[in-house]
Amino acid sequence: MLSVLPGRLVPAPYRRLFADRTFRRLMPVFALSDLGDGMTVVAVAWLALALGPDGGQGALAGLAVAAYVLPGALGALLLGRWMRRLPARRLLVADSALRAVLLGAVPLAHVAGLLTPALYVGLLGASSLLHAWGKAGKHALFAPLLSDDRRLAANSVLSTSMWSATIVGPALAGLLVGVVSPAWVIGLDSATFAVLAFQTGRTTLPRQPAPVADGAQRGAGILLRQPELLGLLVVTWVFNLAFGPVEVALPLFVSDDLRATTALLGAYWAAFGVGAVIGASALGAARRLPLWPAMLGIIAGHGLGMLPFAHTHTALPSLIGFAFAGLVYGPYSALSLTLLQDRTPAESLTTVLAVRSAVLLTASPLGAALGGFLLDRTGSPVVLVGCGVLMIAIVPISAVALTFSGDHRSTPSIRPHPVRPSEQGAPPETRPARHHSRHGGRAELRQGGNPDT
Repeated sequence: MLSVLPGRLVPAPYRRLFADRTFRRLMPVFALSDLGDGMTVVAVAWLALALGPDGGQGALAGLAVAAYVLPGALGALLLGRWMRRLPARRLLVADSALRAVLLGAVPLAHVAGLLTPALYVGLLGASSLLHAWGKAGKHALFAPLLSDDRRLAANSVLSTSMWSATIVGPALAGLLVGVVSPAWVIGLDSATFAVLAFQTGRTTLPRQPAPVADGAQRGAGILLRQPELLGLLVVTWVFNLAFGPVEVALPLFVSDDLRATTALLGAYWAAFGVGAVIGASALGAARRLPLWPAMLGIIAGHGLGMLPFAHTHTALPSLIGFAFAGLVYGPYSALSLTLLQDRTPAESLTTVLAVRSAVLLTASPLGAALGGFLLDRTGSPVVLVGCGVLMIAIVPISAVALTFSGDHRSTPSIRPHPVRPSEQGAPPETRPARHHSRHGGRAELRQGGNPDT
């Protein structure tokens, strides 16, 4: 009786997903690496504050945070000639190994007394050069291996892991920084990347389509020829841009308007993260989901969740609203990645995903800079509510653009192939082979009941 209960409690798409041996082997190390990245949210800035000269700590913290993120966009543009030829697994191993070595040098230089601000920023920047390609490899790794009834669940699990790390990672780092130097917390992040590189490198994967020689041109051409994918990239970029000022305005809202401490600021982000975990987890159980309406609904819902920041006399309305914003935002990444995976030929997927990462990496920092400019001229409640209004405004504009893009005749949705009773519980390698679409074995994306063409 008890042995049957867990299977009944876990939705069928997740049961079929974790029946895949490759996913079971790699998902734990993905989660470990996510936890390491969650810890660096605190450690990178905290170490910069310790290294910075008097009066320059804030500037060094900003440089350190930017160095840990932005060079990935540069690497996606400058290194494509070499990186696009590598399969997804090698991209992930290369990025993880580079991060393991360079981030591991931070605590070593700290112990040796050689860690200067310039060296610190340089190590962080160099460690992130391949990160857009590594993220592309991570999300492309499973696309050819999983049938369409498990792909959305896989993306949901990856998103859930990331959001869980944003809750646990900073809290764990906060505890560790009280005991050891933040340099050692960055060293722990380095160790998680080393484990990821080792486990991914030793995992045997089925043969995948070789990347095309002209991957960069073909990847860009795919985005330009498919208005739906290009529109998805633009909408996501604007969405991230609209969220960027929140990271700057929320601390001021807590300290200046609510007259509260950093404990309340942590409560806001914890509420957002818990909501996102719940939303991302629930998505994997979806059987059929109209993708564009769902994604636009997420953006509008997120915007609505920001409107309670207009109330400054108490934290409760905005805290509830921010938790709701996280709840509706949680599934967005999994939905957008699933649509991109289904519409992109397998041999060009890593390049398209790298271009996506490079473009999106610029949105949030630009939004944060814009938020800082606006905060000098208005109050934090105006900026926070304005972010919500901008998100809501994205929806009708995107709906009109979709209408004239040529994709308005039907609504794309994920519809998994039904699993026959005889296949339930059977190992993946013993199930009957399914019919795949003509695009490199990818599962079909249904439109109005018809296969995608």
